[in-house]
Amino acid sequence: MADGEQRVDRSDPELRYLSVDRNNINDPAAQAEWTQKKLVWVPHENQGFVAAGIKGERGDEVEVEYAETGKRVLVAKDDIQKMNPPKFDKVEDMAELTCLNEASVLHNLKDRYYSGLIYTYSGLFCVVVNPYKRLPIYTEKIMERYKGIKRHEVPPHVFAITDTAYRSMLQDREDQSILCTGESGAGKTENTKKVIQYLAYVAASKPKSNATPSPALIIGTGSTTEKFAGELEQQLLQANPILEAFGNAKTVKNDNSSRFGKFIRINFDASGYIAGANIETYLLEKSRAIRQAKDERTFHIFYQLLAGASPEQKKEFILEDPKLYPFLSSGNLPVSGVDDAAEFASTVKSMNIMGMTNEDFSSIFRIVSAVMLFGSMQFRQERNSDQATLPDNTVAQKISHLLGLSVTEMTKAFLKPRIKVGRDFVTKAQTKEQVEFAVEAISKACYERMFRWLVNRVNRSLDRTKRQGASFIGILDMAGFEIFELNSFEQLCINYTNEKLQQLFNHTMFILEQEEYQREGIEWKFIDFGLDLQPTIDLIDKPMGIMALLDEECWFPKATDKTFVEKLVGAHSVHPKFMKTDFRGVADFAIIHYAGKVDYSAAKWLMKNMDPLNENIVSLLQASQDPFVCHIWKDAEIVGMAQQALTDTQFGARTRKGMFRTVSQLYKEQLAKLMVTLKNTNPNFVRCIIPNHEKRAGKIDAPLVLDQLRCNGVLEGIRICRQGFPNRIPFQEFRQRYELLTPNVIPKGFMDGKKACEKMIQALELDPNLYRVGQSKIFFRAGVLAHLEEERDYKITDLIVNFQAFCRGFLARRNYQKRLQQLNAIRIIQRNCAAYLKLRNWQWWRLYTKVKPLLEVTKQEEKLTQKEDELKQVRDKLESQLHSAQEYERKYQLAIEEKTILAEQLQAEVELCAEAEEMRARLAARKQELEEILHDLEARIEEEEERSTSLTQEKKKLQLNISDLEEQLEEEEASRQKLQLEKVQCDGKLKKLEEDLALADDTNQKLLKEKKLLEERANDLSQTLAEEEEKAKHLAKLKAKHEATIADLEEKLLKDHQQRQEVDRSKRKVETEVSDLKDQLAERKTQVEELQLQLGKREEELNQVMLKIDEEAAAKAQAQKALREYESQLAELQEDLEAEKIARSKAEKLKRDLNEELEALKNELLDSLDTTAAQQELRSKREQELATLKKNLEDETSGHEATISDMRHKHTQELTGMNEQMDALKKNKAALEKTKSTLEAENADLATELRSIGASRQESDRRRKQAEQQLVELNAKLTEIERSKQELAERVTKLQLEAETVSQQLEASELKASAAVKASTACESQFTEMQQQLEEETRQKLALSSKLRAIESEKESLHDQLEEEEEAKRALDKQVQALTLQLIDAKKRGDEEADAAIVLEEARKRCMKDIEALQRQVEELQAANDKLDKSKRKIQAELEDGTIELEVQRAKVIELEKKQKNFDKVLAEEKAVSEQFAEQRDSAEREAREKETRVLSLTRELDELNEKVEELERGRRTLQSELDELVNNQGTADKNVHELEKAKRALESQYAEKCSQVEELEDELQFTEDAKLRLEVNMQALRAQFERDLQAKEEQAEEKRRGLVKQLRDFEAELEDERKQRAAAIAARKKLEADYKDLEQQLEMHNKVKEDALKQLKKLQTQMKDGSREAEEARVARDELIIIAKEAEKKAKNLEADLLQLTEDLAASERARRVAENERDELQEEVNNNANKGTLMLDEKRRLEARIATLEEELEEEQSNSEIIADRSRKGQILIEQMTTDLTTERSSSQKIESQRLLLERQNKELKAKLAELETAQRAKTKATIQALESKISNLDEQLETEAKERFAQQKVNRKLDKKLKEMNLQLEDERRNSDQFKEQVEKANLRVKTLKRQLDETEEELDRLKGLKRKDQRRIDEMAETQENLNREVANLKNKLRRGGVPIGLSSTRITKRGSAQAGGSGDDSTTQDESIDGEESIN
Repeated sequence: MADGEQRVDRSDPELRYLSVDRNNINDPAAQAEWTQKKLVWVPHENQGFVAAGIKGERGDEVEVEYAETGKRVLVAKDDIQKMNPPKFDKVEDMAELTCLNEASVLHNLKDRYYSGLIYTYSGLFCVVVNPYKRLPIYTEKIMERYKGIKRHEVPPHVFAITDTAYRSMLQDREDQSILCTGESGAGKTENTKKVIQYLAYVAASKPKSNATPSPALIIGTGSTTEKFAGELEQQLLQANPILEAFGNAKTVKNDNSSRFGKFIRINFDASGYIAGANIETYLLEKSRAIRQAKDERTFHIFYQLLAGASPEQKKEFILEDPKLYPFLSSGNLPVSGVDDAAEFASTVKSMNIMGMTNEDFSSIFRIVSAVMLFGSMQFRQERNSDQATLPDNTVAQKISHLLGLSVTEMTKAFLKPRIKVGRDFVTKAQTKEQVEFAVEAISKACYERMFRWLVNRVNRSLDRTKRQGASFIGILDMAGFEIFELNSFEQLCINYTNEKLQQLFNHTMFILEQEEYQREGIEWKFIDFGLDLQPTIDLIDKPMGIMALLDEECWFPKATDKTFVEKLVGAHSVHPKFMKTDFRGVADFAIIHYAGKVDYSAAKWLMKNMDPLNENIVSLLQASQDPFVCHIWKDAEIVGMAQQALTDTQFGARTRKGMFRTVSQLYKEQLAKLMVTLKNTNPNFVRCIIPNHEKRAGKIDAPLVLDQLRCNGVLEGIRICRQGFPNRIPFQEFRQRYELLTPNVIPKGFMDGKKACEKMIQALELDPNLYRVGQSKIFFRAGVLAHLEEERDYKITDLIVNFQAFCRGFLARRNYQKRLQQLNAIRIIQRNCAAYLKLRNWQWWRLYTKVKPLLEVTKQEEKLTQKEDELKQVRDKLESQLHSAQEYERKYQLAIEEKTILAEQLQAEVELCAEAEEMRARLAARKQELEEILHDLEARIEEEEERSTSLTQEKKKLQLNISDLEEQLEEEEASRQKLQLEKVQCDGKLKKLEEDLALADDTNQKLLKEKKLLEERANDLSQTLAEEEEKAKHLAKLKAKHEATIADLEEKLLKDHQQRQEVDRSKRKVETEVSDLKDQLAERKTQVEELQLQLGKREEELNQVMLKIDEEAAAKAQAQKALREYESQLAELQEDLEAEKIARSKAEKLKRDLNEELEALKNELLDSLDTTAAQQELRSKREQELATLKKNLEDETSGHEATISDMRHKHTQELTGMNEQMDALKKNKAALEKTKSTLEAENADLATELRSIGASRQESDRRRKQAEQQLVELNAKLTEIERSKQELAERVTKLQLEAETVSQQLEASELKASAAVKASTACESQFTEMQQQLEEETRQKLALSSKLRAIESEKESLHDQLEEEEEAKRALDKQVQALTLQLIDAKKRGDEEADAAIVLEEARKRCMKDIEALQRQVEELQAANDKLDKSKRKIQAELEDGTIELEVQRAKVIELEKKQKNFDKVLAEEKAVSEQFAEQRDSAEREAREKETRVLSLTRELDELNEKVEELERGRRTLQSELDELVNNQGTADKNVHELEKAKRALESQYAEKCSQVEELEDELQFTEDAKLRLEVNMQALRAQFERDLQAKEEQAEEKRRGLVKQLRDFEAELEDERKQRAAAIAARKKLEADYKDLEQQLEMHNKVKEDALKQLKKLQTQMKDGSREAEEARVARDELIIIAKEAEKKAKNLEADLLQLTEDLAASERARRVAENERDELQEEVNNNANKGTLMLDEKRRLEARIATLEEELEEEQSNSEIIADRSRKGQILIEQMTTDLTTERSSSQKIESQRLLLERQNKELKAKLAELETAQRAKTKATIQALESKISNLDEQLETEAKERFAQQKVNRKLDKKLKEMNLQLEDERRNSDQFKEQVEKANLRVKTLKRQLDETEEELDRLKGLKRKDQRRIDEMAETQENLNREVANLKNKLRRGGVPIGLSSTRITKRGSAQAGGSGDDSTTQDESIDGEESIN
């Protein structure tokens, strides 16, 4: 401080308002007087404290004599406060006071204030006292003085606080905030303007220039004007005058009071220049626009516009005399020293600078004029009605002209607004009061919206870049604390804001400071300063607080201000910060704020909070002709006054569409955001203090200032600054900054920062009491860090001085040597001149001078040659120097380029770091998303398990259906043969319809093709539909969960609300009863009071119980939510497992295919070529790779198993934890009383959960049934397809059996049977796997059922608890009844004992007298106790002051000793440093050589790797050539071609693998190169970092140098040039040191890079070998994952038990259905047999004659087909054998799959047995059919002999039939193809099972159709039974005709129709063409 004061120029007149001359203060006479008189501070009523001398002591009192008057008085010893010595008068930082007390602080502030010094530091913050006059301390000269200077080096000023914040923002990159706080009128707004002015000066984005084309801006005060060229800074400075004009007003306390709060956020870029600004405003006091208190004004702009507008403007805006405006309550009230017209001009000028146009001006001022005119509208009340009228509408015309409205519509909307009642609109009559209120509301809203638009317009101008800066400084100017005679809702909001800001100050200064001490592990005793304002804040903003009750009251229709006050008093009468005023006062209640007690009047609070508007007027304004009015009203949310018409009072305003936001809610949200912003910044506090309420300069009201000091926590802030450690610095920064003071203390190499700092402090020899070492920082007491800075500055100045001295000495010595040489030269010249003067006339000399040139002629050539040689040498040197200079220039340019590149790379690295941080956040979010996906997958796994169970059931049903179909096939053979005979008979009758039939066949083929296409499309659509259904189901589940949670919460909310209402009702009842008892039982008052106390306790207990219940309900909801989340996690895990299964199956398929191809290649290579050595090596490599891959797979599966087990373990732990929590909650609930409602809610929740579980179970059962029905239908379709297929097959077999080549057909059929058996074995193996899965699923279902039983048991226990609590409730009800009876008895006794009341009243009076006496004694004792406490505190404070002073003195002594020691160490350190530099240079050169050798070795290794790649390429080429040779050598045989193609594919795959290996090698090489590049980039980044650090150090040194130059400027003006040289030399030296350090670190980095590169090169070979292994291990891991999946699927088997019963029931119904179908088929067969008996022989004869001619051709075709089928079957057998061999080898290779191999072997044995059984059955069936056919052939031979004559007649018919047969053959081929496709479809049935669920809706429709068909069939069967008798008759007639020998010509139409119906019933699905043909034949007949 002393140095700073020495630097202050006392001759400057401006500085007399900032600092004082300490020489005048340190007066020895004053010091002597102070010690002689023993001066102390004594309390005084008016002056706070006065000085007095101690004259003597009298017990607890002291006799003192006032220093001014000499009057002697007695003062209590505890009231006396110590006085500081005179040298501490007017001290700049009150933390330096030795005696810290209220009197000393007040005296210091008063002394400084009277001297014109308004700024004083108080520890860490600044105190400013309002001077009420303009001071010349804000000029540019002053700003320049404070720019970049430390706080302690200059006098106190708000500029110093601002500069500190600005510098810390730039250095620490931490956002700052400056909070100007204090009461209204304390000077917050002015200091805010000064802060903005200083920042605009310091951080201007453009340089300042003298020529200023832009208009000058008046900054500061007085006549000083400053001109800025930066447009942004101008606008920033001019934003305040605009906002002040529209938002400030004159109040009783302040002529320029801010009637709104603002937070100015100034954004800075990375360089520290202003990048933009933003202003946020809070709570404009818009009611001031229409109404003001006495001696107050509305907003300045009204008076400025009226006074400063030109005549044209007055005419345009319709302005009148201020006295004519009712809204200006005090008329044109003047403000002293303010000219409204001049202010209007400056406001307009500021708006021009802000870029506003003339349209903006006219729009704004039209709104202002309209707001004033609204008050001039005079309404009257009609006598006979409530309707208000407007007799004179001239004012309304003016307003409508200004706002662009229609006069009639506006007046109609005010007087008769339209209100919506139901669905209709009704005009409502308004009273005079209602109309006036609506007018006031609209005028306030207009002004508020205009003000909001103005702020947004200013923000648009200030933030043109549309970007946020690197950091910001926020300046808060909030309306100060206000205490008026009568305070309203606006004052409550303002005072609430100040409470929050004061709490932030307390929290920052006291709590956070002490918490950081404890966090850093510093020994600290937590001090409670008693400044917690949370009770007051909670009273205002917490639930059931003032604002919450106000919002609640706004919702009640009949609520009034009176009811609100009653609720408030009832809820907070006990609160310590709430006071109810007496009945005589106007105020309704009072709140004790930190600044004092404030009385509030609740008049119109509900209206102010709701802020309702007339909807009709708002809609008119939104449709105004003025675009500005439309713009500011376009987003209006109307709280309609129409709602008031529906209620009895005017406080029923609500929105038309439900909820609305009240003013208090919006303000609380704004304030919460502001507090979050402030907490995220580093706050700097400026405490503004108002000296007096008279606004007089130079006067201090001592009690007022003392109150503000106490409220603001000034003393506590100073105390914590003195006792605590306000300065703290991280270890690294401390070491970096102050290592200069402790050279050679820290050893070389790495050392922990904490240890290094401890060693440095030991070397500095600091007093242990002055510092503390924490975990990450070192803490210092106030002033220690400043002392270290001074020591550092002294050290640096010593170094610079020594360097300058060395440089001066060097220069002086050089000059001295030069002078000596010049002196010798002068002497020689003088001697030679004297000799020449003597010799010039001597003849011999003349001769010598003439002869000597002649002698020299002979030596001229030698000299010339010498000179030429010298010239050549000089030229060579010159060229070499030029070359070296060019080389150095080139290196310099390269270095500059490298520097720029490094800077760019550094920037890129910084951006990469930011991106990495963003990536980390994204990964965290991605992790959460993946966890959610995991939950979904678990749910899917459960669904898939359910599907697997249904599939197993379907498989069983399919097996049963297959067996049934086999039986039906045998039965259908005979019937179909008969039908074919009938068909042959009918062919004779279908001659006329052949053409139609051909057309029908063509259309049929087309339809079949279309059917195939449609089936494919249907499959695709079904797949997509299934996926969409799965998504929809998942979303539906989520929706159901959310809806359930919402419903639960709503139910709980309703119940809580009901319970609170019931509690309120019971509370009111009890209060009424107690009041009655008080009136009746005056004498028994003591008993009644006891009852009241008991009732109060009960109520408190009840409230506590209700709170506990609420908390437990919330905890339960959270537990349920967590449980649901865990369930979803399980489901997602299961879905993951299913996905892994699918992937595993795909991998197995790929593996099988690869194995098949490999085996084929092996066989082909063995057959075609001898195995070469290369192939054997490849084979061995492949086997090794397979083994490694299997190992990797095993490892991965084991890891996966471990993770799954860990997850399961965590899940079980969490479930157990949840269960324990649930148990604890249940125990707590059992112990509580009156918890029936919560238990009922829990019961309801459980019931809903059970219902949802039951519903889900029913849904699953329904789906399962639908799937089963769908399967049944599909089975039916399959049977129909099989029937049609069998029909075609039977036709072929019949034709083959009728021919002589029956044996060949048998062989073909056996081959087909073997293929079918193999296919069936494959299907059965799949079915067995499905059965295993079903068993696992049944187990899981059993586990789930056990869980469900556990839940049911919990439900039963909860029911029991509910019943117990109901019993407890009944007992409590009984107790309540008993208490009511006692109350009745008490009333009776009261009536009886009324006589005794008088006696008791007298006794009470006597007791009251005794109590009063005792109370007096207690008060006396309390006063004595308070005195003792005060004395104790005073002694403690004095002790603390003494210890602090002692510590300061010790520190000074230690510092002086250190200075002597440190000076001796400097020379030794410098020598050691030079030696270190030499050693470092040598080591750097060595390391550079080593690195070059390492780089060469790396390049060699890279070349070797490239050679390996080339060798691999050559091997690939040889393999390609071998492959080409194989292709050329291929034979004609198809088999060899196929095998060679397979070999080619295998070789190509090997080639691709080799290419991939080569690419991997190349990638690894690229990776090493990238790693090398990254290391180089890191090294360059580190180099750049060190350069930046060096630059920062140089900048710091430069700043300190400037400070030193300022100190020595007056004394060392002549030595400035030498100091600059010294500074340059020291900078060069530091650069050399930094270069050495950089070289050191670069060499270390190079070593590390070299080692890493060698390690990576060593790892390359291992990585190349491990690459193939990892792939093999991945495959093995997949296999193991499938094993894990199977283990997980075992759980699903637990579900099978529940499904077995359902499957048995379904099987029973299926058996019954089959029985009915069998009966139907038997009846049908009987009908067919009866119908065909008569025509069998004739049909057989004709058919055989027709077929004999074409048998040979068909047999040949069938033989060829059978050969093709045989070839296919052989190939299939070969493939199956290869598959089985591969499976056996794979099973033998892995031990873990041994159990599966055994199972498969068993299954193979069973399948072989089944195959043998099937073969025997097939053979028996074929033999039986052969025998039957042979017998039929013999019969037919006999018939052939008798019917030979008829054959000739039928030949013509046969030719035509031949054509049809050919067509039928074509159809047969198509049918064969269809049968092959159907076989493939059967194989794909397992995949299509998943799509069955999607076809449920279709299957339901088909079920209905089949039921209808079934009913039709039943009717047909009945008809057949009726017509069978007719058929029997016709059969008898036919037999008679046959015996007679006649040929039947035709059949009756009835027979044909019956037979057609029988055919339709029998076949069920014959072609439509046949049916049509039969119908056509019937019509012909």
